[in-house]
Formats: sequence, C-alpha cells, structure tokens
Amino acid sequence: MPYINVGQENSGPIDLYYEDHGAGRPVVLIHGWPLSGASWEKQVPALLAAGHRVITYDRRGFGQSSKPTTGYDYDTLTADLHQIITKLDLRQCALAGFSMGGGEVARYIGKYGTERVSHAAFLAAIPPFLLKTADNADGVDNSVFDGIKQGLTADRPAFLAQFLQNFYNVDVLRGKSISDEVVRLSWLIAAGASPTATLDCVSAWLTDFRGDLARITVPTLVIHGDADRIVPFAVSGKRTHEAIAGSRLVVIEGGPHGLNWTHGERVNQELVAFLG
Repeated sequence: MPYINVGQENSGPIDLYYEDHGAGRPVVLIHGWPLSGASWEKQVPALLAAGHRVITYDRRGFGQSSKPTTGYDYDTLTADLHQIITKLDLRQCALAGFSMGGGEVARYIGKYGTERVSHAAFLAAIPPFLLKTADNADGVDNSVFDGIKQGLTADRPAFLAQFLQNFYNVDVLRGKSISDEVVRLSWLIAAGASPTATLDCVSAWLTDFRGDLARITVPTLVIHGDADRIVPFAVSGKRTHEAIAGSRLVVIEGGPHGLNWTHGERVNQELVAFLG
C-alpha cells in the first residue's frame, strides 16, 4: 500500500495512506470527519471516467494512516496535504474538500497559494468560521462543540452512532438514498479512527478561515445541502459562496451532510462539469 511520510512521533513514523489512480488533470479529494478517503467511493469512478487523475488520502489519525497524538490543527493538517502535493509533484490540481476537508482547501490556498492549484471545491464544508464570536454573530455557540467533546469522551462509539444518524438524515432518507449497511460501514470506519484524533479535530473546526477564503482566486465550486444538520448551510456554504468572488453555488434540496453518498449522482454531475 502506498504511504507518504510526513513526520515522526517518538520511535514511530507518521505515514499517510493514499491512493493515486488514473491520468489527466489531478483531483485531490479530502475527506471529512470522522471518516476516511474511502468516503469518496461514489466520486472516484465518476472522476476517473471523466479523464481525471484522482488522489484520495486518509488524514493523520484516520483510516489507514498513522495515528499520532499530535498535529490535529489546520496548519499541521495542511502541511500534510502540501507534502502529498509536492511529493507526487501535482500541478494544476483541483482540491475538493468535504466537511472538515474544506478547511484544508481554504488553509492550503491561504498559506501556500495557487501555484499548484487550478480549482477549489467545498462540499458541505465548514468554512468560513463556525464559532459564534463578537465579530461572527451568525456562528454556532461554543456549547455545541463542548457537548460533542463530552459525548466523545464519555462513549465515543455510541456518540458516533448517533452522529451518523444525523450525518445522513437517516430518519428521512433510509430506504431511499441511504441504507443501514452504509451507515454501519461509516461507523466501522469512524470507530477505527484514533480516539485522540477524533476528539482533537473538534477544536480544529473552530478555526477562522475568513482570511484564507479572501485569497482564493481560482474557479471555486460550493455544494451544500439545505437539510444539513451537521454544518448548517446558512453559517457555512452560503457564506463561503459570498466570500469568494465568482464562485458557483449549488444548493441540493433535501441534501443532508453526507450528500456525497445520498446525492452522489448530482454531486458527481456538478463536480465533473465544474472541473471539465
């Protein structure tokens, strides 16, 4: 299996698992919390069929990557992404981030610029700034994130099971666009992640990406569901679209947070058309 080394913790290397398929303009798919690169299962074939080189990877602490106890801040996570891009010598690549992965897209361009980046896509993503503060009155109260941390600390597997019900809006979409088996698969991936990473990434969600979005000048696509219970459209996708001049906004009616599965065909159509 292919890995890229991004550091060391004591006696153990920090290696990121990645997959690199196809040929053509590269697309890097950055997964959300608490899943892995496997969550792009519906997008990879469509992008390959459209003639793209497709790279997925597991964020440190998740999936098949190493599980260190440090580095779960966006500067470090974006440095990991930069190592993937440079070691694979990707140029004119598109960065597509789902949920937490949208933070890496924003911070990457904010920190490293667009020398190697041709397009940016945000899917149900957390930018520009989730936390409610004096200068961000539309954000989410910090007590919500404290509650998530408490739930993870008390019983991580049980918390993840409940979280995934709202991730896919299972009460509404079960038997239509989501199956119990997909939810179970997602739980298995999430439960296999590092407990430390799963907890520490919650604090990373509170990163302010407003300055990063201001630096995005490449063509940008924003896809969000209007029924997202995890990252509400009004505080994220809507504001990201408004912050990036010329960006294209696609609002998927009835789309939950995990719309890359439940509405995979629509997401694929929009991504392929945008990248084409």
